[in-house]
Amino acid sequence: MGLQVPLLNDVSQGIKGNLNLITDVSGVKVGQITINDGDVHTGVTAILPHTGNMFRSKVPAASYVINGFGKSVGLVQIDELGTIETPIVLTNTFGVGTAINALTKRMLTQNIEIGDTTSTVNPVVAECNDGDVSNIRKMYLSEDDVYSALDAAADQFEEGAVGAGRGMMCYDLKGGIGSSSRIVKIDDQHQYTVGALVMTNYGYLTDFVVNGASVGQPLAQMLAADKEKEEKGSIITILATDAPLNSRQLKRMAKRATVGINRTGGFIGNGSGEIVFAFSTTNLVEHFSENQFDKVIRFNDNKIDLFFRATAAAVDESVLSSLVHAKSIVDRKGRLRLSLIDAAKKLEESQPRYTDMLDIMFKQLGVAK
Repeated sequence: MGLQVPLLNDVSQGIKGNLNLITDVSGVKVGQITINDGDVHTGVTAILPHTGNMFRSKVPAASYVINGFGKSVGLVQIDELGTIETPIVLTNTFGVGTAINALTKRMLTQNIEIGDTTSTVNPVVAECNDGDVSNIRKMYLSEDDVYSALDAAADQFEEGAVGAGRGMMCYDLKGGIGSSSRIVKIDDQHQYTVGALVMTNYGYLTDFVVNGASVGQPLAQMLAADKEKEEKGSIITILATDAPLNSRQLKRMAKRATVGINRTGGFIGNGSGEIVFAFSTTNLVEHFSENQFDKVIRFNDNKIDLFFRATAAAVDESVLSSLVHAKSIVDRKGRLRLSLIDAAKKLEESQPRYTDMLDIMFKQLGVAK
């Protein structure tokens, strides 16, 4: 699950959902498959906005490209029509084509009218490059792997170096999949949930910050992290809510994911891909509706800051959660890639003067030493 011990500054303000995962938004499910085979460390993570027929009942949605170095698919139609009509599949860069085919075939199986008596379908696939850790040239992923992730969708799921995040690195440490949620209480009668899921593959260790403390600097010195490398990493962010937000409002919320990403030290490099997808599970758009008019309830913009704040907090914690839950692994070249926890313990053993700072970090992250 997401981090369960409250963080100690603004990042944690607000109430976390029961699981502290994106699946605290009712109806949302996440499924994953993790692959470790020789020098291949990769996988698939699938996010289902709801478990019904997504083509027939689309979710209001938006996308936002913070920096567009990436190979994600489906953004143009999301921005044009303001809906998502398939599950969202995350994988590695060279797995995008396979994921598109598998997702399209799954939708064709569920909807015999697609491409025949009605329109085609817009599959949504996003990626990060796990080639530093995994032998991406093998193009290992199969369509069956995508189906397995879709079929595994559930309320609870693992975080860390799992699913599509298996081969990802974050702040030069082992990254991967992280998730969190916040409850947005409007009044005594109305409360909503904002959930986030991230796939982290970006950042310099020297820039890494936990609740304002520059814990990355001594870690980088110990590990001799490469200060001259180019920032070519990426982070994919998925935001979900049950609040009645329309596509325009969801795009505004998606932009606030940048705040959460930057709180831990991200700066959005020239060669990085930061892409956000946001959707609401309320006011579904029916594909075959015969109504001339749709009547929907829309949240008032004057109170939307509550959702912006929840978004920043949930994304920030999701990034940290991806690091906390990741385990150290040996990469495709036989190199040990340390997790945040293992790197911090190594630093404490070799340089005890950092013990107090690391004790605070462990406490803030809810990690037992």
